[in-house]
Amino acid sequence: MPPVSIDDLAFTPATELAELVRLKKVSPVELVEVYARRIEELNPKLGAYLTPTLDRAADEAKGAEARLDEDDLPPFHGVPISIKDLNETAGVRTTHGNGAFADRIPDFDDASVARIKRAGFLMLGKTNTPEFGTTPWTEPLAYFPARNPWDLERTPGGSSGGAAAALAAGLCPISHGSDGGGSIRIPSSCCGLFGIKPSRGRVSHAPGGQSFLSQQGPIARTVADAAALLDVLAGYETGDAYYAGPPTTTFADEVGRDPGRLKIAFTSRADMSGTVAPGNAQAVRDAATLLASLGHDVTEQAPPAWPDDIIEAFLISWCVGTASQDPMPPLESIEPLNRALIEEAKKISAPDYALAQQRIQKEARVLVRFFDDYDVLVTPTVATPPPKVGEFQDPDAPLNEFLSAGGFVPFTPPWNTTGQPALSVPLHWDEHGLPVGVQIVGRPGREDVLIRLAAQLEQAKPWADRRPPVS
Repeated sequence: MPPVSIDDLAFTPATELAELVRLKKVSPVELVEVYARRIEELNPKLGAYLTPTLDRAADEAKGAEARLDEDDLPPFHGVPISIKDLNETAGVRTTHGNGAFADRIPDFDDASVARIKRAGFLMLGKTNTPEFGTTPWTEPLAYFPARNPWDLERTPGGSSGGAAAALAAGLCPISHGSDGGGSIRIPSSCCGLFGIKPSRGRVSHAPGGQSFLSQQGPIARTVADAAALLDVLAGYETGDAYYAGPPTTTFADEVGRDPGRLKIAFTSRADMSGTVAPGNAQAVRDAATLLASLGHDVTEQAPPAWPDDIIEAFLISWCVGTASQDPMPPLESIEPLNRALIEEAKKISAPDYALAQQRIQKEARVLVRFFDDYDVLVTPTVATPPPKVGEFQDPDAPLNEFLSAGGFVPFTPPWNTTGQPALSVPLHWDEHGLPVGVQIVGRPGREDVLIRLAAQLEQAKPWADRRPPVS
């Protein structure tokens, strides 16, 4: 492996950094110093981290460096990472984007954080998230907005917006995120990154209850990095309500494997939005052309549209989910939008909620049947360029503000209801120089096919060397 300059270290993929550390060509201490300098310089502009943990990371890096001669080091020994601030971290502030939790310090790590630590990662800090992860933009009113490194006036998306902004700007080499309606895929698209929402039950929510809609997963610079972090996160924890069966091999091993000749459907039709921006639609057409040139059978075909009653059922689930935060801060500390969702939840009876869940699951069967005829579906990840920061902040109409976001993100929520794996691939940049992601949805449990296909696209049209202006 050739030597890497200090300037390039910040943008070196995490798997390559792990190899450099093992070969002692770079030290964990040096890596933390590189990212610490960039965080101190750029985080005030980007708002990517709510809680940097640089002193703690520096101490842990010294310990990691002292163990370099040990046998059986974990796969990411001494490599930094960012953690989304919806996850519990022992001894480190965890706010969930809420002001009442500004001084809240858990005494335990949740299962994903524990797995990340066991893999050898060093946590650089907790990344910015909207309050409770509710919205596809990242502007917690108690703190500060996250901004897009490609255009500081625009959102990096949400709810893993801080995670994507940090990675895109070189403030970490890889990021942890979560996705309940697109919250990994949306920021990956907005920031020119690769992100995977795994299958339902692939990653545990322990020690909390297992979520029907939300999954944790990787945001990365390369397919190989994302696959390797998914290997770290994936796995059953005692008592999980949902569990995706173990893969036949590691996800990292799928990178570079021939995906074979796939049957691929593509569409830029948006059920919840009348318009798709020209650049976002063009991204899908270009992807379809590229996939056909790679030997796949590509057909323009849309899945069944989401019925209005299923959209209503999804919103019922979202309201009840917002009202079921654990822990729940005082109501007066909660933002107007989330308060409105909680008030709506109080109007929903238990039978109505149960019926909404049944409708969602019934319609999910219709969507999944589409994949009896196709291996994957290709769509835009988002329908428009990233909105401007503050565009949705209307305290007088919080529910309308929430519903209007459907015009930005009509393509991602259906696959949270079906529990299928889906990812966003950064294949396109529009006429304004903004990244535009392409969403690829796979059959239930078939992350392996998606990873093989994404790696094939990455080889045909590399993206990892692109850097945003702020970097």
